[in-house]
Amino acid sequence: MFVARRLIENFLLEDISFGDITTNSIVREDVDSEGYIISREKGVVAGLPLVETVFQILDPKISCRMLVQDGQVIEPGMVLVEIAGQARAILTGERLALNLLQHLSGIATRTARLVELATGGKAHIVDTRKTTPGLRIIEKYAVRVGGGYSHRFGLFDAVLIKDNHIKIAGGIKPAVEAARRGAPHTARIEVEVEDFAGVREALAARADIIMLDNMAPLEMAQAVDMIDGRALVEASGGITEENIGAVARSGVDLISVGALTHSVRSLDIGLDLKEIKRR
Repeated sequence: MFVARRLIENFLLEDISFGDITTNSIVREDVDSEGYIISREKGVVAGLPLVETVFQILDPKISCRMLVQDGQVIEPGMVLVEIAGQARAILTGERLALNLLQHLSGIATRTARLVELATGGKAHIVDTRKTTPGLRIIEKYAVRVGGGYSHRFGLFDAVLIKDNHIKIAGGIKPAVEAARRGAPHTARIEVEVEDFAGVREALAARADIIMLDNMAPLEMAQAVDMIDGRALVEASGGITEENIGAVARSGVDLISVGALTHSVRSLDIGLDLKEIKRR
């Protein structure tokens, strides 16, 4: 929550800068208001603690009563939060609070849908580094809320040898050997491959995880048989709602989906004020 608060402070600085000239011109400081944050479509909600943090930073006296919890399925017309306090602070924080809640709920909803469709196998749905700069920690949180799992957080916590690394290193074997020399002993080494020859090379190099890039589900099943438990197997590239079930049934351990974060549609959620009170 400390990290999230620092993020939100920066977001508010970006949005408000020297002040909300619209609200401050129209709304007196002694005006209070009450209202509701309402879902306008079905989905999985994520980001409610961030909503409260936005308003608490602007005015610690604002009350946010949560009527649902992150991870809950919400329906159109459902009241998610009851909010009460200084009208100025509520209006100033409205857009940021909704932006975060809508975006993270969109990610959680998309993740939950893919988790639901990935039946018939053991695979976990995982995110990628294809996140919005500055939002990675909360976007990955939303994936977890939706039932998914996190891939490496950044470049610092795992080795992922991709096609361009392999080209520069002169092959999979020298790339893996160099990684073993240079990376901490606690870091797993993953290698991206595009065909069965790559699978064999990665196995010979004793990679910990083998990523099957843009393979068809039938090819994935054959690769899983070749690997035979000697490494974790990850499917990546071209994963859709239409094929994720077949990918899961191929026997892979992990299915990584960049679209969970890089092109998700925000959930429709709004804030309606209902009362104005003068102190």
